[in-house]
Amino acid sequence: MDGVGSSTTQEATEPTASRERTREWVWMLRVLAVVLVFGLIAIARSRQVDVPFRDPHGKLFSAKILSTLETLVVFVVVDVAVRWWRHRRESSLWRTIRTRWTPYRTVMILGGLLCYQVVYLCYRNLKSWDVFRTPQDDLLLKWDRWLFFDHSPAVLLHDLLGQDLAARLLTDLYESFSLLVTIALVSSLAFTRTVRSAYVFVVSAMWAWILGVGSYYLIPSLGPFHAAPGEFAGLTRTSIQSTQAKYVEQRDYLLSNPHAHDAFAQISAFASLHCALSCLIFLMARFYGLRILSWAAGLFLAGTLVATVYLGWHFAVDDVAGLAIAWVSVQLGKLVVLGSWRTPRKAAVRP
Repeated sequence: MDGVGSSTTQEATEPTASRERTREWVWMLRVLAVVLVFGLIAIARSRQVDVPFRDPHGKLFSAKILSTLETLVVFVVVDVAVRWWRHRRESSLWRTIRTRWTPYRTVMILGGLLCYQVVYLCYRNLKSWDVFRTPQDDLLLKWDRWLFFDHSPAVLLHDLLGQDLAARLLTDLYESFSLLVTIALVSSLAFTRTVRSAYVFVVSAMWAWILGVGSYYLIPSLGPFHAAPGEFAGLTRTSIQSTQAKYVEQRDYLLSNPHAHDAFAQISAFASLHCALSCLIFLMARFYGLRILSWAAGLFLAGTLVATVYLGWHFAVDDVAGLAIAWVSVQLGKLVVLGSWRTPRKAAVRP
């Protein structure tokens, strides 16, 4: 009877395991389809403008993926050390490593990182090629004036916060954005409970870059600092003004020398992806059930909303569009990875 029972149990569990493996590949295929379609769109645009993909100094892909991997290794060490320390009486360090970082998890996490970087490379090149379209900053200026009853939101912030200390502090906050995104991405890959829950963040971020560059093409623009430079003339000089001038020079150089190997532009205003990704990190902290981190992310988001307008990088409507992109990106991320808009129980996703 024991033998019959074991056989029956095995027969019952094997189809279940098979179905689980099938579902696993189905959602991963959806992720790969997103990357493939976006890559094809980028290739088509490259041929349209007759400019090849570029990776200046390797900062967009080769060097960036290496630096991200280094951060991931550090976080994995932290993850294993904490898990082993909590259960050191029941499990050895080696067993903790084998249990947590299985070949499956390792390959899937590295695959997620690669997918993200491919999308980011395509995004940055599509953003560069957006300079061939005519800017519509006057339209965005009109929308801002209408929203603020014929006042400039940037000038209102300058009057409220002053133009010295606030400029320095908001510059530091604005320039910390790239580091924050990298830390958030790698944290999701290293610390989340399951591979699938990690992918929700990765794919949501991919969608933010995809929808963001789509908004650039919908309304090409350079930003208030270029459209209304007089409004920012009184700000204390920081690295922001130098960066803005460099971005305009890059745009002019690409327009005049599109086939130069070092011609690459980085300027677009609508929508603000600083706000989009900052908001996405806030939403994902709530998705993972990290209340304290969500409060910190919310404060960073609020500072970013102020900084983008105060420093002249974005119109106020750019920030609104960025918030909308963040929300839609998270919904699409959940749909692609989980197969549903609904958020699962926190126990299933919480780090």
